[in-house]
Amino acid sequence: MRFIETRGNDGEKASKVTFSEAILSPSASFGGLYVPEGLPSLNLSFLQKHITSHYKDLVIDFIRHFEIEIEEGIIREAVDRYDCFDDPDNPVPLSQIEEDCFVSELYHGPTRAFKDMALLPFGYILSKLAQQRGEQYLIMAATSGDTGPATLETFKDQPNVKVVCLYPSGGTSDVQRLQMVTEDSGNLKVIGVKGNFDDTQNSLKALLASAEFKDELASRQIKLSAANSVNFGRILFQIIYHIHSYLELIRQGKIVPGDEIYLVVPSGNFGNALGAYYAKKSGLPIRKILIASNSNNILTDLITKGVYDMTARELILTESPAMDILKSSNVERTLFDKFGASRTKELMESLENKGKYHLTSDELRRLREDFDATFSDDILCEKEIAKYAKKGYIMDPHTSTCMRAYHDLRVDKLPTVIYSTAEWTKFSPTVAKALGYNASGDLDALGWVSSHANRGVSDSIKALFDKEIRHTAIVEKNSIKDEMLTFL
Repeated sequence: MRFIETRGNDGEKASKVTFSEAILSPSASFGGLYVPEGLPSLNLSFLQKHITSHYKDLVIDFIRHFEIEIEEGIIREAVDRYDCFDDPDNPVPLSQIEEDCFVSELYHGPTRAFKDMALLPFGYILSKLAQQRGEQYLIMAATSGDTGPATLETFKDQPNVKVVCLYPSGGTSDVQRLQMVTEDSGNLKVIGVKGNFDDTQNSLKALLASAEFKDELASRQIKLSAANSVNFGRILFQIIYHIHSYLELIRQGKIVPGDEIYLVVPSGNFGNALGAYYAKKSGLPIRKILIASNSNNILTDLITKGVYDMTARELILTESPAMDILKSSNVERTLFDKFGASRTKELMESLENKGKYHLTSDELRRLREDFDATFSDDILCEKEIAKYAKKGYIMDPHTSTCMRAYHDLRVDKLPTVIYSTAEWTKFSPTVAKALGYNASGDLDALGWVSSHANRGVSDSIKALFDKEIRHTAIVEKNSIKDEMLTFL
């Protein structure tokens, strides 16, 4: 399997690269992204083969069908990292909350968020490649709250790798921030940025594409890569849990192989949704992917109107901060798959230069063949949290954005999987508020929800509040590079 570029080739980079090259150097020509030249086929025989498979065996076989050049032994060692999840035999439980609605709980890993699903194995593979090549890498990550802790977790103390994680100061939950700023491994650096997530992500992408920055790193014999979902190594592992959800529905007797289902994805940077799209395109029987946003509903406009316009918007800080994003990077990979490199380059250049782009009516029709979208504000999200708490199920505010899509967007009442991207403990003040209690802080909220809803709090979350804060840097955007170089 080779990887090609979403905006075409500039004549300087190779027109096709290996998986290793794509994940070690994820910046493609003209500022684009790498995508696979093709996708494996998820036919009925593949699904039937894995009805009784362990999650790790599904991962290994799917990647084998992807035909990447990584040694299978390394892949096996990478997926063994799922053994640290709450239940190694069932790392991704599927819980039923309505007759035809099921929650895929992606948050049972060490940082209590879905990013562990991709970053734990991906980080191991990247570190192994660096060691095999005898190369030193700087891994950059920009986070709206969940990528950062998972990136730091996967790379801490790994040889040949240093990590710089950027987060928007004031733009994450307290637990998310503490998970980052209390990390004590010597190969990790956490930097707060004065701005929002789009500012941090734009800074990361600019540095990834900067020849001057790469030259500075080269003088120190350091190469540059990224842990955000701009790196396809992340996306590869995000395809697989959608397949797993389908298999779980078969195991629970809710569908038979070949039945169609809906998926509902709370989407910020569109990586989770892209994984679902690739699964659908590979043959997984998905009727449609329903995109749930918060009040930063720029993706709703794109999918329902064909308009992506950042000029008419300002980022809104919400109770679902990991989705407080206006520039969703992985939309680009979807545009490429639908419309090709030339049109993608035109659309992305319009977004970068004018702050907006418009799809034609035919392009919108083609996009809506696979997607529909809606959004929920904080008030509606709190109502959904309260509603399901009364039924005995506690969800976080990101998961609650999915419920409007479940109720309003399904044309047929097919079985529906919604994706829970974070445990409630990462956003306990919002959950407490939804249940009628205004907490004085995260510790107060954790204790109150735990006692009133009879829910335990993991030891890793409890321990955060007693840890020493080791990363205190908060800088302007134009100081990020200098802060990184000082760390190195």
